[in-house]
Amino acid sequence: MPAPKACVIAGTHSGCGKTSVTLGLMTAFARRGLRVAPFKAGPDFIDPGLHARAAGRHSHNLDSWMLPPKAVRGLFARHAGEADLALVEGVMGLFDGLSPTENTGSTAELAALLDLPVILVADARSLARSAAALVQGYVRFDPALRFAGVILDRVGSTSHADTLRKALEVHLPGPPLLGCLPRDDSLALPARHLGLVTAEDAAGLDELLGRLADACERHLDLDALLAALPAVAPATPDDPPPPGTRARIGLARDRAFCFVYEENLRLLRDAGAEIAPFSPLADKHLPPDLDGLYLPGGYPELAAFDLAQNASLRKEILAFSRSGRPVYAECGGLLYLLDRISVEGRTFPMCGAFPFRAELKPRLAALGYRQVTTTRPTLLGPAGTTLRGHEFHYTALEPAPGTPDTAYAVSGRDGPRPAEGFCHENTLASYIHLHFGSCPEAARAFVEACAARR
Repeated sequence: MPAPKACVIAGTHSGCGKTSVTLGLMTAFARRGLRVAPFKAGPDFIDPGLHARAAGRHSHNLDSWMLPPKAVRGLFARHAGEADLALVEGVMGLFDGLSPTENTGSTAELAALLDLPVILVADARSLARSAAALVQGYVRFDPALRFAGVILDRVGSTSHADTLRKALEVHLPGPPLLGCLPRDDSLALPARHLGLVTAEDAAGLDELLGRLADACERHLDLDALLAALPAVAPATPDDPPPPGTRARIGLARDRAFCFVYEENLRLLRDAGAEIAPFSPLADKHLPPDLDGLYLPGGYPELAAFDLAQNASLRKEILAFSRSGRPVYAECGGLLYLLDRISVEGRTFPMCGAFPFRAELKPRLAALGYRQVTTTRPTLLGPAGTTLRGHEFHYTALEPAPGTPDTAYAVSGRDGPRPAEGFCHENTLASYIHLHFGSCPEAARAFVEACAARR
């Protein structure tokens, strides 16, 4: 199979239009019959869900803080090698990351790590000749980065596009201008409190993706874009063949539980897990013959009424937890295991595995990268197991008397944070979304814990 072409699609800043451009390109190239492998820089779950709808393939997170360099390269190699074109959507502005003076955690760091060229998306609204100065600053800021082209978004008119094109031709003889996308509010992606609306909840998403692709076809030179990209030849990862099925793990997955790293699932499968998806919203009973449960994050607070109505499944999950069989939950999964959730003055019963109440707050309660070290043996391995992940939520816990033990020592960018990782019986739950790629042994330990219950 020919080596795929690949690039990073980066933005000048958050909100400049890079997600819309990325989705339009993924849809347009997939419509042309290309196998498009989508990726997302950073820890975000929402964009990868949108990518999957646009490209027709799972999108994978490439995070240079959560994962060691070898894991990032291996993850990219594995999935880019199966495609004709790999498109990596950046995060925030090209050079924004964890440091004001270095590329740590930025899209630029990821592009350098993977040796990929960058296509820069810039918001040209209300700019004329200044657009050339803006783009020139990004292109020349880090001489180690390669740029395959520039796309200007939110352009006001044909004459505005001509002005921008002439300015870049004179002042930026480097990467080509691949086109100017017109300002069109009908192409805006819907948003809510955690960012963009998820693929599961976005009404009319397929129609919107089609219109984004049409705009890219009309206003961008897609043939020139492809020609500007180098072929990459990622080495095939040397993965050992997966063992036979050792444990059957139920995975909550629907519009309320849609935040899970695909790499986590791959590592569980490679450790011998059979993943059995189910919907806490629609299914009245758990899948049969489960050895463990994985309750990932999502939006249970927005589906609290429907989750509360499904009393039969809530009772089964509580009984499963109390039986001592392994249950691992993250963020939204943690909320689902609580005694109740309060949303806008209404309180809804949840599974009741932990004696907590959670309340949806009007402001962000927590955001940032987290490093976790277990302080006792858990489903994820022995005491001293270290993983990395991310925390992002608008709910806050109100613990009741008899609060369960904690198993995580947690640190963030600013130092130590409150202990986390609530334990009861063989159930482990936390607000933190852990990436098993930061510690593959954790995935193996979880499967081992589930297999031991057979």
